[in-house]
Amino acid sequence: MTFSSFFVYNEGAWVKDMKIESVDLKNIAVRTSQYPEDGKGEFLLVGRSNVGKSSFINTLINRKNYARTSATPGKTQTLNFYLVNDLFYLVDVPGYGYASVDKDTQKKFGMMIEEYLISRKNLKRVFLLVDFRHKPTEDDVLMFNFMKYYHLDVTIVATKMDKLNQSEKVKNAKALRESFSLEEDDNIIEFSSVTKKGKEEIYAILQQSLKEK
Repeated sequence: MTFSSFFVYNEGAWVKDMKIESVDLKNIAVRTSQYPEDGKGEFLLVGRSNVGKSSFINTLINRKNYARTSATPGKTQTLNFYLVNDLFYLVDVPGYGYASVDKDTQKKFGMMIEEYLISRKNLKRVFLLVDFRHKPTEDDVLMFNFMKYYHLDVTIVATKMDKLNQSEKVKNAKALRESFSLEEDDNIIEFSSVTKKGKEEIYAILQQSLKEK
């Protein structure tokens, strides 16, 4: 598959919609030996339990229930590698910050994610999902700072934005920037799996990241 077949192309300009031709849950991993070995670009999805990572994945790949959503936060306990168009991976990892998950399990999740973050050379970008309705938690800020410490490219995705009115969006966007001490080049994408707001912006980031070496 060529790169040009991945995005809809029209008269020399990239247009909005991504053409999803195939999606495959290729690898389910708990250790590095189980990661894909094909060298394709990877995009990591991190966030608190129940922040909407499964809905985020389903929206991007234009599937309703491919990544299973659950009423029970903390259900994902592995690194799940979704191969899209045989070109790149969306990597879903266990959510953090859910109180009913015991401390030993939380520690195991943390070690899995840290091992991936500091060792994966083909990681293109991290999408940090936060619930736009609430102020970022201490865990959110710690995760963001951890990724910045290792000089990883990160985009903050503010989920569930359809549940806020305009004044709440303005107020909460300001709170996000202050909580993370964001700089000019740090971007926030307001996202909704209901209205699809932010989807095209994510596509643009995927496109640009894949073009870069």
